[in-house]
Amino acid sequence: MLSRKGIIPEEYVLTRLAEDPAEPRYRARERRARFVSKKGNCNVAHKNIREQGRFLQDVFTTLVDLKWPHTLLIFTMSFLCSWLLFAMVWWLIAFAHGDLASGEGAPVPCVTSIHSFSSAFLFSIEVQVTIGFGGRMVTEECPLAILILIVQNIVGLMINAIMLGCIFMKTAQAHRRAETLIFSKHAVIALRHGRLCFMLRVGDLRKSMIISATIHMQVVRKTTSPEGEVVPLHQVDIPMENGVGGNSIFLVAPLIIYHVIDANSPLYDLAPSDLHHHQDLEIIVILEGVVETTGITTQARTSYLADEILWGQRFVPIVAEEDGRYSVDYSKFGNTIKVPTPLCTARQLEEDPRLLDTLTLSARGALRKRSVAVAKAKPRFSISPDSLS
Repeated sequence: MLSRKGIIPEEYVLTRLAEDPAEPRYRARERRARFVSKKGNCNVAHKNIREQGRFLQDVFTTLVDLKWPHTLLIFTMSFLCSWLLFAMVWWLIAFAHGDLASGEGAPVPCVTSIHSFSSAFLFSIEVQVTIGFGGRMVTEECPLAILILIVQNIVGLMINAIMLGCIFMKTAQAHRRAETLIFSKHAVIALRHGRLCFMLRVGDLRKSMIISATIHMQVVRKTTSPEGEVVPLHQVDIPMENGVGGNSIFLVAPLIIYHVIDANSPLYDLAPSDLHHHQDLEIIVILEGVVETTGITTQARTSYLADEILWGQRFVPIVAEEDGRYSVDYSKFGNTIKVPTPLCTARQLEEDPRLLDTLTLSARGALRKRSVAVAKAKPRFSISPDSLS
């Protein structure tokens, strides 16, 4: 068998860079634990819960929150235990009435064709699932047997109702709809209307809309109060700019949600250099609305750490008008481009507006140089009189 080195020429083989043992090795800095993952799951572990009985007070919600294997196992055991329990009751009734003794002079049985525990178990299944093969039936000889028949039917209906409701709620849970609500992988900070803004993009992949959609943002960071109390997860709301007022959005196409970084913003003193060293910063985005087809409230969540915020970037347009309607190119959903942005905090930009004027002049100069370079690169044609003759 030919070796890899003999088949591929050496100039096309990619090799690892040689490591110099004398050079110091730098370990990658550990990333801060997320409070909310990119998929929206809360990264919180509940430990040492002493009052476990509170979960049993709301059995239905507990069953819905369980995983599918556990839920199916519980319902299977519920059916089996109820069948076995009532099978034992039917066998005891037949034993007490003397129905197990076969003979010509035997009295009229309470339940016909019950001769053993196996036949009692089969009759219990027939009563609870209403199969009714016709071989076994309750007679009017024993009023107690009629009462047990009514009780078993009620118990079977209750188990069926809980099972069907639980399965419906698990299949129609709100977080299933949230899987088609997407957020951009990175957030950006750039100028918009002459002010620094924190921006992200959100979209809905389904044609069915989210009614009354609202979006909220929060900053989660570790802080210390003036009294010395350490708050590991201090949450601060971030106001957003919306032309229609409030936090409601019309999510018929991908939208760019932005927050103006002003004096009331928790990002007022955030500088570009802080994005690589600010490990305690996490911005949580929550999108909530009502599903149009089912009427169930759904919620989608994501978060952005400091190293997932791009300074001086802007999202590229993805909505275009084609053939009389608007089309969305989701392949460019998270693409960004560099734009002129001051490398200072929003506080410094507000205190010294000349930084914005300098940036505008430099951007115009760069645009003018680019246009001149393009004009010089164009070929020039000259027509001589000899070529016309």
